[in-house]
Amino acid sequence: MVMRVVSDAVNAELANLCHTFRELNSGHLATYIPPLAQADPADFGLALASADGHRYQAGEADRLFTIQSVSKPFVLALALSELGAAEVFRRVGAEPSGEPFNAISLDPESGRPANPMINAGAIATTALVPAAGAERRFSRILETLGRFAGRALDVDEEVYRAEAATGDRNIALAHLMRAAGSLTGDPSDALDVYFRQCAIRVDAVDLAVMAATLANGGVNPVTGERVVPEPVTVQVLAVMATCGMYDGSGDWLLRVGLPAKSGVSGGLVAISPGRSGLGSYSPLLDAAGNPVRAVAALAALSQELGLHLMRRPPPGPPSVVEPGAGDGPGGAAWCRAEGETSPGDLPTWVAARGELDFTAAERLAYALAERLTEVGHGPAVVDLVQVTAVDAAAERLIGGVLERLTAMGHRIGFVGDAAAPFRSRGVVLGSRSAAVEWSRLPS
Repeated sequence: MVMRVVSDAVNAELANLCHTFRELNSGHLATYIPPLAQADPADFGLALASADGHRYQAGEADRLFTIQSVSKPFVLALALSELGAAEVFRRVGAEPSGEPFNAISLDPESGRPANPMINAGAIATTALVPAAGAERRFSRILETLGRFAGRALDVDEEVYRAEAATGDRNIALAHLMRAAGSLTGDPSDALDVYFRQCAIRVDAVDLAVMAATLANGGVNPVTGERVVPEPVTVQVLAVMATCGMYDGSGDWLLRVGLPAKSGVSGGLVAISPGRSGLGSYSPLLDAAGNPVRAVAALAALSQELGLHLMRRPPPGPPSVVEPGAGDGPGGAAWCRAEGETSPGDLPTWVAARGELDFTAAERLAYALAERLTEVGHGPAVVDLVQVTAVDAAAERLIGGVLERLTAMGHRIGFVGDAAAPFRSRGVVLGSRSAAVEWSRLPS
């Protein structure tokens, strides 16, 4: 029950974004694939998965839809893992095309597609995945995307058949690349795998976990499985940052500042390296083929949480200090300095250091919830003595968690100058020793 407090607080942040941007009704459904035109234009779901494996969601985040072009960076990761960057980028470029996703964007001399995020480049990348035939190639892709998502995925057969029946432009691109020598093998086999790949079913939570796996250096934070090597994630994120939003990539990087990839079914992933993955579903698309509500909501979220890649990072990594670790709170040296006889004399104690942003605040809140779950209803102290700053997003999250915990009957005290914003919501003590004495008072 206590652990749900943190989830509820973060879910409320996402729900607020869903509420704010749900009424954005500009844009259009993708109609060139008939089943996509049947989507509910009112749907809007947001999901976030942290690098620690915590998942949050709001709106229609559990609505299944086909992954479409959001599959491209994950298939690129598979190809890079198998073949290496030199071979992959010998066959597919890494330059922004500045053109729509279905453009005939081939090098006039080599026939090489501009990058793996446009359709031509994605078809070529899919064909590079080593396998004994098209069926085995698709099985490898489906399995890999499932490992990114942390669960087995399947195919929407109706959408697959519609993709194959209406994919004349993709068929033309494949044959052009075959004629130019940049696509080897049977174009029909490459196209069949690509159409099936685009018809894999996911929801926004799946996308958030897949994105978080890239954010976490290739390790799925939910399952703990390493899906791809860390150097591969660096290469994939670089391509996503410059090419993932098609001819809207420059504006996206300017305003949002995160590697991202969109799809015409309304899916979108964005990655905050080392922090979290974001997934969204909203089927109304802008002229570039990007989901209107998701683009607006993630732009706001990036600004609120300070996620832009070009933003100055904190001077040191903020972290939760484990009790009993070294000279930190609860350790032997700390107890001697504070006049306590042993760590056992202390209340439930969590501490942080450095600058607290949203990510650090989420980790701190989870640490507090875990300790309270272990000990029950005793008092707890949040030690912010070594915290140098608390940004607005962190203050809002910690305040929301504190409000919920106190409503459940928990006694929470704060210590440290950085605790000033929480003075109206909890007890702020003047020193660690004062916090220990406060914790011993009867409830």
